[in-house]
Amino acid sequence: MSPQPAPARPGCGAQSLGVLRKELRATLVSPIPYILVALFALALSYVFFYGLDERRNPSFWLLSTASVNTLFGVIPVAFAVLVPALTMRMWSEEMRAGTLETLRTMPVSAGALVLGKFLACWVLLAACLLATLPIVLTVDGLGDLDWGPVWGGYLGAMFLGGALVALGLWISGLTRHQVVAFLVTLFAGLVLCQLLTSMASDANSGLGPVFHAIALDARYDALGRGVLEVRDLAYFASFTAFFLYLNAESIDSRRYA
Repeated sequence: MSPQPAPARPGCGAQSLGVLRKELRATLVSPIPYILVALFALALSYVFFYGLDERRNPSFWLLSTASVNTLFGVIPVAFAVLVPALTMRMWSEEMRAGTLETLRTMPVSAGALVLGKFLACWVLLAACLLATLPIVLTVDGLGDLDWGPVWGGYLGAMFLGGALVALGLWISGLTRHQVVAFLVTLFAGLVLCQLLTSMASDANSGLGPVFHAIALDARYDALGRGVLEVRDLAYFASFTAFFLYLNAESIDSRRYA
């Protein structure tokens, strides 16, 4: 009898979907993601309707038009705080619990593992954004809301969130300590979403345009106004792909260490 052919190995896409389902099942049995979604929506609702800084982010009731610019204006900083909470355990917990050793022996590529975890975090991030939709619907009910910038803002937020998630996963893969992963990702997110833009506006040298080009929130602002620039989308896609690649390389090196 001729030998039976070996079963075909699932492709990277099927492997990633398997990892995505595993991560979502493990995450959704915990109350933490539900708490994060609720806190995110409540915090942005408070900032939007009551404001924290009347000069930069005035409350909705001080505006003379039906606009959600304030909502999308605070999302970069909100994401800089939220994303570390989503990504800090993704690889750090695997290393701490020793389950990364098991993953090394599985017939799953490092790229599929990284992509699956990335998609799981991205889905949770989308759920957080979806929870802010009642704010937009409330504004639309109170006035004539222009939905073009709204869709652009949500699209930009997803691209921005994807970039921060990729960065957070890479950092989580470098340490077994979740607190360290959280703090480093938080610092990096605040630099990319707040500090670089401030430095660009205050720089007296030729570095201002460089800081502005690197800053994630500067790229996001145009999308938040409903202006879809190919270069901004390409920057987010390249940023995300670069850190996903670094993450896959770091995990793959551990697999064969």
